[in-house]
Amino acid sequence: MNIRLSATPQLFIAALAGALNVLAFAPFGWWPLQIVLLASLFSVIARTSSIKRSALIGWAYGFGWSACGVYWLFISMHRYGGMPGWMAALAVALLALLLGAFPALAIAGATWIRQRWLATSTVALLVIFPSLWTLAEWLRGWVFTGFPWVSAGYAHTASPLAGFAPIVGVYGLGWLAAVIAGCIALLPSKKLPLGLVVSILATGFGLKTVDWTQVNGQPISVRLLQGSVAQEMKFETEHIVATLLMYHDMIRQAPADLIATPETAIPLLVNQLPPDYLSRLSQYAQESNSHLAIGIPVSDGRGQYTNSVIGLAPHATTNADQRYQYRYDKHHLVPFGEFIPMGFRWFVDMMHIPLGDFMRTSVLQSPFAVKGQWILPNICYEDLFGEEIAEQIAAGYFRGTPQASILLNVSNIAWFGDSLALPQHLQISQMRALETGRPMLRATNTGTTAVIDQKGRVLAQLPPYSRGVLTASVQGYKGVTPYILYGNTVIVGLSMLLLGTAWFLNRKNR
Repeated sequence: MNIRLSATPQLFIAALAGALNVLAFAPFGWWPLQIVLLASLFSVIARTSSIKRSALIGWAYGFGWSACGVYWLFISMHRYGGMPGWMAALAVALLALLLGAFPALAIAGATWIRQRWLATSTVALLVIFPSLWTLAEWLRGWVFTGFPWVSAGYAHTASPLAGFAPIVGVYGLGWLAAVIAGCIALLPSKKLPLGLVVSILATGFGLKTVDWTQVNGQPISVRLLQGSVAQEMKFETEHIVATLLMYHDMIRQAPADLIATPETAIPLLVNQLPPDYLSRLSQYAQESNSHLAIGIPVSDGRGQYTNSVIGLAPHATTNADQRYQYRYDKHHLVPFGEFIPMGFRWFVDMMHIPLGDFMRTSVLQSPFAVKGQWILPNICYEDLFGEEIAEQIAAGYFRGTPQASILLNVSNIAWFGDSLALPQHLQISQMRALETGRPMLRATNTGTTAVIDQKGRVLAQLPPYSRGVLTASVQGYKGVTPYILYGNTVIVGLSMLLLGTAWFLNRKNR
């Protein structure tokens, strides 16, 4: 009984510390807070002998982190999906508990290894804890198709650690943050950690000056459209005609080398459009020498449809569907929103989400040629998976085929209202630019439409929840970063190597 009473405040404090992590991410950007909070967690666990207690503390920390990081899912399920409030809140809580299991496993595993190996505090806090923490974050990025939102590394798009992103990616930044946290947990008893922290931060600053990629061709002019169509009206019949006319007029308002609309800006299947809709836009592309990238669902037969971007080019090329010259299909789908996991049809039916069961397609897809630049789209949630974007660029590099020089994210996150999801998603796109050394364009329905350069800096953006067009000149880049070539292999391999080295030295000492 006494153990439970003493454990309760500790778990509450751990959950609160996890919740405060949200302040480290956009739009707040208090990245040092994340390291301090993680250091406090490591310090508590280093003094905890019970594996079960360690797991519960890690779970509470992960629950608070996840619940505050993805609370906006409640908005999509309740406000726009029509799910009862209590059930939507319960669904978010259950998801947070599931995501919290990953840090719980990392912390419990670290405690078990520390005890079994009789590891010193230095080895535990600088090797075991950061390595297992990183492996847990990596697992969260692909188990059950993955949900790596607010992974630790995203807090560091503007910190000194950002310089490491082209080498080790977002999970590598999370590992570096965990190593610094371990150093802080060792202070003031050890002097070595302070020097290690300074070295990591100084190296990060230095790496920011390295240009991993090179200029490709000439800049292109771009127009990124933000329609600001309210989610509750997007699929209503009486508003669809107005949406079609609005985007038709916005596209034809002025020419540009690339004109891009948001995800499913056109809320009808291609074969449901008025017969002359795409032909009129194609005619404009030819007359104005513009390339159009249009977010629209595409049907390949009864019950087979994809969340796609189609391209209309000034010069027609051979294509299976002569109404457009390019097509990119979303391959990494959102569970419950874009595909229905086995046994959960009843849950999805409660939310009344249109177009809720898309087809999966291949990860490797070709980019879209625009006046000497190669545009590689990704749709909404797909830019969470940097390893997949890197894989597509690397495929061009190894095969000698066209290699993407500019990334384009088209999104509709109106599902999440005016919440932290918008700036958090912008920060995710910044990380992809850092990892690949390429600019990222964002065309979104309600925000944030933006232009990000190859260093992850936001050069221009439109205010959220406003209708407008973002016009810019964008320079493409070619070449490869280490992350493009090796993806997450470097940081996953490094974490395993450090653990293996620590095990070998421990065995040798014994």
